[in-house]
Formats: sequence, C-alpha cells, structure tokens
Amino acid sequence: MESKRKITIQLPDNSTIEVSADLSAGLIAKELSPGLFQNALVAKVNDHLIDLSTVISEDARLEILTYNSPESHDILLHSTSHVMAQAVKQLYPQAKVTIGPAIENRFYYDFDIEPPLTDNDLAAIEARMNEIIAADLPLVRREISRDEAIDLFSKMGETYKVEIIREIAPDIPLSIYSEGDFTDLCRGPHIPSTGKIKAFKLLNVAGAYWRGDSRNKMLTRIYGTSFASQKELKKYLNFIEEAKRRDHRKLGKSLELFEINDQVGPGLVLWYPRGALLLHNIKDYWIKEHIRHGYELVETPHIGKAQLWETSGHLGFYRESMFDGMTVEGETYYIKPMNCPFHIQIYKSKTRSYRDLPIRYAELGTVYRYELSGVLHGLMRVRGFTQDDAHIICSPEQLNEEIEKLVLFSFEFIRSFGFEEMDVYVATRPKEKYVGSPENWAEATEALKAALNKLEVEYHMDEGGGAFYGPKIDIKIRDALNRSWQCTTIQFDFNESERFKMEYIASDGSKQRPYMIHRAIMGSLERFVGVLIEHTVGDFPLWIAPLQAVVIPVTNNQDQIASEFHKLLIENGIRAEINLNNDTIGAKIRQAELMKIPIMMIIGEREATAKQVSIRRRKIGDIGIMNWQKAIDMIAHEVQLKKENKS
Repeated sequence: MESKRKITIQLPDNSTIEVSADLSAGLIAKELSPGLFQNALVAKVNDHLIDLSTVISEDARLEILTYNSPESHDILLHSTSHVMAQAVKQLYPQAKVTIGPAIENRFYYDFDIEPPLTDNDLAAIEARMNEIIAADLPLVRREISRDEAIDLFSKMGETYKVEIIREIAPDIPLSIYSEGDFTDLCRGPHIPSTGKIKAFKLLNVAGAYWRGDSRNKMLTRIYGTSFASQKELKKYLNFIEEAKRRDHRKLGKSLELFEINDQVGPGLVLWYPRGALLLHNIKDYWIKEHIRHGYELVETPHIGKAQLWETSGHLGFYRESMFDGMTVEGETYYIKPMNCPFHIQIYKSKTRSYRDLPIRYAELGTVYRYELSGVLHGLMRVRGFTQDDAHIICSPEQLNEEIEKLVLFSFEFIRSFGFEEMDVYVATRPKEKYVGSPENWAEATEALKAALNKLEVEYHMDEGGGAFYGPKIDIKIRDALNRSWQCTTIQFDFNESERFKMEYIASDGSKQRPYMIHRAIMGSLERFVGVLIEHTVGDFPLWIAPLQAVVIPVTNNQDQIASEFHKLLIENGIRAEINLNNDTIGAKIRQAELMKIPIMMIIGEREATAKQVSIRRRKIGDIGIMNWQKAIDMIAHEVQLKKENKS
C-alpha cells in the first residue's frame, strides 16, 4: 500500500512538523492541540488568510488564528454580517442584498428593501440570527465561474450582486459562501461555522446610497458588532455610548458652533459665531507659530485656469476628486482642490538664488473636493475645508534638515492642543497612478525614513499609501477614546518642480531644480476641530475657548456693575459675555455649565460693593473671591503661558 505524501509545516515558533498532504488547516490544528482547534477561526498560510477547511498540499508556514487575534476579529465580524444577511432574507424574502464588509470593530450590510427597516426591526433580526447560530451551520466555500455566478444570482433576483460581478475583472477568480439556505458572493475567508459566533449586537439602522452616490437608490444599512465574549461586547457597547456623548455633530449643535445645512449643500460648513471664534483662535496661534518657525504667509485665489491644473497633473491624476469646471470668457476654470500650484507661481515670480533657500510658504487656504454624499460625515469628511497648508522649497542638501524640522514642529504644535499619543507612518509609492521613476520614489522614501530614524521616532510602513506625486509621512493622533485620526502629512514632491520648470541659481551659477515638500500639520481645520471637540467633549482649553468667561450678576441690582466689569474684560482682550437674563443664580450657572464656559465670574451685593468677583471654574467649582484686576491677570497669565508654550 502506497504511503501518503508528507509535507513540512513551519509553525509560528519556527518549529516544524510533518503532516499528510491531504489535511486541511483545521485538521492540522486539531493534531497540534484539541484546544487550539476548538478556538480556531481561520488560518494563515504563508501570510495569506484561508478558511480552516482549506487543504494544505505543499510545504508552508502555518499560523492558526483564534479569537484573540486582531485579524481573526475582522473575519468574525464579516461572518456575522453574513448571518445577519441570512436572517434578513429569511424574515424579508423580498430584500435584495448588496455588500456587507467589516469595519473597525463593527460590520454593516446594505439592503434594498421596501418599506425600509427601522431600529424597531432589529430585535426580530437578532432573534433569527440566534437561531442560525444555534444551528451551527457550516460556511462552505465554492469557487465559481463568472458566467455561473451571473446565472446563479440572476435566478435569485440579486441584481446588485450581478452588477458587482460584471465589474470584476475577468481574470479574478470568484467564490461564493453558503450557510444553510443562504448563499453570498464573497472572497472570504470565513469562520468554519455559525456556532463560532459567541456575542453579537445589532446597533442601529441608517440610510446609505448605493455606492455612496446620492444619484443612486437609498438603501437600508444595518450596523452591528461581534466579539469573542459577552464581556468584550459589553466593553465595546460602553465605548459606543461614550462616543455618542462625544459626537462632534451633537456637541456642535448644543454648543452653537456649526451647522451643515441642506439648503447650502452637503459637506459645506456654516460656522456660527462661537465656532468661528474657535477657528479664529486656532488660526491666530497657527499664524504666530509659523512666523516663529520661519514661514512666510501667502494668500491665493479659490479658482484657477484649467491649464494650471493640467500642468500640475491634478486633471490627469486627481480629476475624480475635483468639481466640474466653469467657463469664464471662453476659458475653463476649476475651483481649487489644493493650493500648491498657486504657491509655485509665487515662487516663480522672480529669479531665486541658493541663498534664498529654503523658502517656506504657508497659507490657511480653503479648498474644495468632490466627495460622494454617502461618505460625508460631519466635520470629519466635508467638501469644502481649510487646509493649514505649507510648501517648503529647498535644495537637495537642505532636504533632510527641513524634514526633521517639520516633524519636530508638527509634534510640538499637535501637543499644544492636548494630543499626546501619535502614530507615525511612512507611505510609499502607489501601485498604479504615480509620477516619477521608481528610483526617485525609493530615494525620497529613504530620505523620509532617515529623518525619522535620526529623530528616533518609531514609525510604521504604509505600503502603497503615498500620493501620486511622492511618498509621505503621516502622523495620526489618538483621542481620549484611543481612536486614531489622520492629522499631519509631510509629502515629498519631485514632480511639481519639474512640471512647472522651477529653478534656482546654484552656488556654481548653474540653474537647478529645487525640491518641494507639501505639508499640513492639522490637515483640515474642519476635521481637526471635529476631533478636538470629541477629544475634549467640548471642554476647550481656556486659551482657545470661544468664550473664556461669563459674568453673572446674582440679581438685577448688580446688572450695572456687572456690565462695567464685562466691558473691562473685553477691553483687556478676554473673550467674555454677560448673562443679564431674569433667571435665578442657579439657572445662570447651569446654563454656563451646559455651554461649557471655562470661568464663571459671579457678582453679588458684597462683590459689587468691593469691586470684586467670585470665581467659579468649570468642573472644579469655587476658587475664591478676587478683585477685578487680579481676576483679569489670572486669565491673561494662563493664556500667555500657553501662547509661549510654557504649559
């Protein structure tokens, strides 16, 4: 009898075992340890995720992923979305399924169903999901031809799936997964059976346009989550409640900061007086710090001729993110998606010498980018926003030093707003759309890495994450809930200098091309403010708070003296208001607390007589009685310390 062929499996600890060449990843896990098999969800073979049912027939590196693996959690989420889709189809056979991906700690699935589902329907769907989970149905993968897939889903009436299949390149293999009476188009992998789902919760129902485009049909989107245990699920649900409390859209309304109005247009922000004042305070600090760091301020138009964007490469590489052009006197103009071509024109306005370099132009420039309505989200994703933009034009010899200065400046600036935790990434050449030679990309990438290494900054590689014109450093900030947000970008560019024929006179008299670095520290002011709101729950630091203080007379008898003190605060540059409403002192204090004003200055009969105020700090309480000048000095001193970066 012929013996079975053996293969060698290398395990994560670098040890090896020999197994039969006809065993699945799951059965190998069972041979290794029954406990490992019991907790296994998916396998990784040669760094590629596969189902546990997949047979391994050649020598390979194998890792069995259990509930504890971050990668397997995404698989668990995605498999739970399939179970949810199966439950919806059983309860509402007329529903058409679209897509159901895993996102960070959650999943969703979009359905075309009339009438649309509501949050009231979730309990019934959860109950049916529990039945499917209890049945422990295997998730079975089958590869399928393109024609067979189109025929299968056409007969099922799943028109969205047919549309998706037709758009997949013919050379990409297709697969389907079935569990009981439900079949879905999916590349996988998946958990071995529905019984592996231990703790899940459907969170809410929302509307979502098909493909995120408002020109398409509005679908019903169901969000949910899934974890390895009830304890983990409860922890995450508590996190969601805290995130809701911090939601910048809700706080933006209650604190009277901003609005996004359908009459104006999706993704376009209306800043109310308090919100505009908050922006103004941030911009003032930004301007001061940039001048201190050797930048020159510039201002540029909101539109530019088509030729400008053709030269820059934006029409060739970025057209899908630009708004349509407009015709003015027979010429086409585009509203700007970026500021760089304008800054280049300022540079080219006269002959530059190596002695002039580096030149650092900075602008708080408002740009406009076309985003699908389905991806817009409060201040975090908008169509019109202000970039804290800068361009550093330097010689090749100055490049590394300028990058180092940028990284240090970025860290200093971000930390001044209370963000201490950051993750740094180096993003490399995209696979498809890019300009410049691979050699130039490699050289520029090494320059970015060298600067970070010299500063002893830890970083991660983001392979393929660069922009079309060069590699970049991304700095992502972590908020009070440990969520990561894109913030700073330091972008090397060897493209625009060539495209616009930028030059400087070198020390030997020759004409040379300068290097250019695109840079935004906050990225978008709108997104930065949105993150700041959620990080602080609207309790802004005193130095940038829209209102630093409110003067509160205890009774109407103190209105006149309180108004006199309020005027003095304003004259001393303190952002203050006065509450002259005919309310009780308790009601006035509650109103100030609700509006999250840092300091309450209370004037009763005793304080009025002595020209004093009783100071109450938000979340701290009473801190004592002071004369007017001492109260003013207290605020001014605290603000000045921050502006001098001493606190």
